[in-house]
Amino acid sequence: MDFAYNQTTQELAQKLNNFMDDHVIPRNAQFLREFHDNGYHISFLDDLKALAKSEGLWNLFLPHLRDGEPGTRLTNMEYAPLAEIMGRLTWASEVFNCSAPDTGNMELLHMFGTDEQKSQWLEPLLSGAIRSCFAMTEPDVASSDATNVTTLIQRDGEDYVINGRKWFITGALNPNCKVAIVMGKTDPNADVHSQQSMILVPMNTPGLTVVRDLSVMNHHSYETHCELLFKNVRVPASHLLGEEGSGFALAQARLGPGRIHHCMRCIGQAQLALDLMAERSLERKTFGQYLHEQGVIREFLAESMYEIEQARLLVLKAAWLIDQGGAKLARNEIAMIKVAVPRMQLKVVDRAMQVFGGMGLSPDTPLPELWTMGRALRIADGPDEVHLRSIARGAIKKAKDSYGQAARFLTPPDRAEERDARLDLPFDYGLASTDEAEMV
Repeated sequence: MDFAYNQTTQELAQKLNNFMDDHVIPRNAQFLREFHDNGYHISFLDDLKALAKSEGLWNLFLPHLRDGEPGTRLTNMEYAPLAEIMGRLTWASEVFNCSAPDTGNMELLHMFGTDEQKSQWLEPLLSGAIRSCFAMTEPDVASSDATNVTTLIQRDGEDYVINGRKWFITGALNPNCKVAIVMGKTDPNADVHSQQSMILVPMNTPGLTVVRDLSVMNHHSYETHCELLFKNVRVPASHLLGEEGSGFALAQARLGPGRIHHCMRCIGQAQLALDLMAERSLERKTFGQYLHEQGVIREFLAESMYEIEQARLLVLKAAWLIDQGGAKLARNEIAMIKVAVPRMQLKVVDRAMQVFGGMGLSPDTPLPELWTMGRALRIADGPDEVHLRSIARGAIKKAKDSYGQAARFLTPPDRAEERDARLDLPFDYGLASTDEAEMV
C-alpha cells in the first residue's frame, strides 16, 4: 500500500484549494445570510457551479465515467484529499457536483440504470442540472436493518404503486431535487434479502408529499432532512432500478462508497477544527499566558493531531481496498472508519469549542454545525453499534478459523497434549450469519 498522493491528485488538490480560497470561502457569509433569509434559493450557487465545471473541478468522485460523461475519473484514493478540502464547508461539495446523496444515486444509475433511465436522470445529474434524494429510512422500523423496510412497491399492470412513509431523507426539499430513489418491498414473501426493490419516483408524482423538514439536534440544515409520505404513488414499471428483488444488493453497492465519502469529508472538518483551535490558542490569554502555553491546550492540540492522522490513514486504506477489489473487499475497513472517524471528529470539535469558550457555541464559528454533523453521522448510514457488531463478527470468525494459533503463546509446555486435544474439539459457537442486512 502506497498512500502518497500521485501527481494528478496533488495538482487537483492545489487547484481545488485555490478555487475554495478565491471563490467559495469568501462567499460563506453570504451563503449563511441567504439561507437564513431565503431558504434553499442561493443566488450565486449556479454561477459557482458553472465556474467549477469550466475549470475541470467537476464530478470528482466517479472512477468509471464513460467517454463523453463529464468528470475526472478519479479513484477513491485520489478523491480522498479532495473530499477533505470540500468537507471544510458543509455546502461546498455541491459547487463541484460532489454532494450526497447525489453521488451515491449517480453511482447507482451508472451501474444499474437502463439507457432510458440514464438519459432521463443520470445525464442531468452528471451535468448538475438537477438534484436527487434517496428514500430508504422509515420512522416505524429499525432501518439500520434494510430487511425491515415496510414501504410496499406493488405491480399493477404496466405500473408500480407505492405506499409507505420515509424520513430523514436528505435533499428532498431542495427546489432542484427532481427524483427520489425509493426502496421498498415488491415481494414480502420472498427470501429475506430478495424482498426489496428500488424504483425511481419523480418528486412531482401525485401522491408523494413532503410532510416536513426535520430538524437535526434542533438545527435545520441546507441539505434538508425530510419526512415523505407515499400514498398510492403510481409510476411506470420502466422506473424500476435493476431487477425486482435486487434492492438489498443495490443498497450495499451504494452505501459502501457513500460511507467513505462521509468519512473523507469528516477528516476535513476535524482538520478545520484543529486549525481553528491552534490559531485561537495563539491569540488568547488566560492567567497571564497564551492558551498555547497552557499544558492542557497543548495536549488538546497534540491528541487532535495524531487522532486525525490515524483516522486519515485508515480512511486511505479503505479507499485503497475499494480501488483494488470493490466495497466487498473493504467491508471491514469501511465499518471501522464509519465508527472511528465521526467519533474522532466529535472529540476534536469538542476540544476546539472548549478553546473558543462561549464563541465556540455561537454561530460566529462553524463548530456547532460541525459537531451536529459528526453526532448525526454516528447514526446515519448505520449506527455505530451495527458496525461494531459487524467488526466483532469478523474478528470472531477469524479466531474460529485460526483457533489455537494465539494460544500457543499461553499454554505451558507441560500442558501441550491438553492443548492439542482441545484443538480437535468440534467448533460451534452459534455464530450468526455473516450477511450484513443491518449494514445499511
